[in-house]
Amino acid sequence: MEYVNLGKTGLKVSQICLGTAFRGQWDDDICSKTISCALDNGINFIDTSNVYGENRVGHAEKVLGKTLKGKRDKVVIATKIFHPVGSDPNDRGLSKVHLMREIENSLRRLQTDYIDILMFHEPDKNIPLEESLRAADNIVKQGKTRYIGLSRFSAWQASETSRLSERYHYEPVSVMQNRYNLIHREAEIELLPFLKKSSLGLMVYSPLCVGLLSGRFKRGEPSPADTPWGQGYKGIDLLLTKEIDIAIDELRKIAKKREKTPAQVAIAWILSHPEVTSVIIGPDTPEQVKDNIGASGWKLTAEERKILDDLSAPLWAKRRF
Repeated sequence: MEYVNLGKTGLKVSQICLGTAFRGQWDDDICSKTISCALDNGINFIDTSNVYGENRVGHAEKVLGKTLKGKRDKVVIATKIFHPVGSDPNDRGLSKVHLMREIENSLRRLQTDYIDILMFHEPDKNIPLEESLRAADNIVKQGKTRYIGLSRFSAWQASETSRLSERYHYEPVSVMQNRYNLIHREAEIELLPFLKKSSLGLMVYSPLCVGLLSGRFKRGEPSPADTPWGQGYKGIDLLLTKEIDIAIDELRKIAKKREKTPAQVAIAWILSHPEVTSVIIGPDTPEQVKDNIGASGWKLTAEERKILDDLSAPLWAKRRF
């Protein structure tokens, strides 16, 4: 496992970050074993949220807190706040009330005194950003979080966040969390260029597009029954286009040549971008953890990277080649 600085901070995190959404896993014991497997294989970075747990608010945090007993100081935890946790009008969003209340709930569920990274799960159009940043700054001053992050924010929104933090002397944002993979490459338009100039860290989520880049899927064929797509996820026909199907075939070829798996190649492609700090994997079993971590410690060749760039490029990207 390789370790890198989180953006321009001094915090060292593993290039592979464990995501704990557990979309396809309901067994708490297996979830715990999956977390332990990640730790045993060098992952020190874990991403969660106060709503993860398949309609069981806070459940992922509870499982994580229980599993990390006696190991807390060796692990970097990022948790996110925004989505509804109840029916009350104040049970959602990035208001001071909700942020201050939910950080306490997350600390309790995680059985810890502090969060390493508190992330705004999404932008909140109904709350002034200055209020959210002031609340986050207070949480930092109280010692309940070390760093601040943004999830699903655009480049211009992150720029505005940095401007306000500098103006009011709030704790600056250290990291962003956005989607990026061979199927979804919109981050290349504005986000990656912004990150290159700002020196913020980037945590990439959905690196395999919920498994579509694992090599197990083929256009026009039934989805594997043990995957979310085989259990009701919609939209696979829109994502698994003819072009992407060809790109996935190339993933298989490169994987075979390099003695890797297609998933490892897909993650290595993301890590080949210098703007990326860490890739958030979403395994449901220890076996999937062991496969995904094989993406760290080696690099694609320039030729392999270009082939995957070209084959997966959307129309707007092809105009730039």
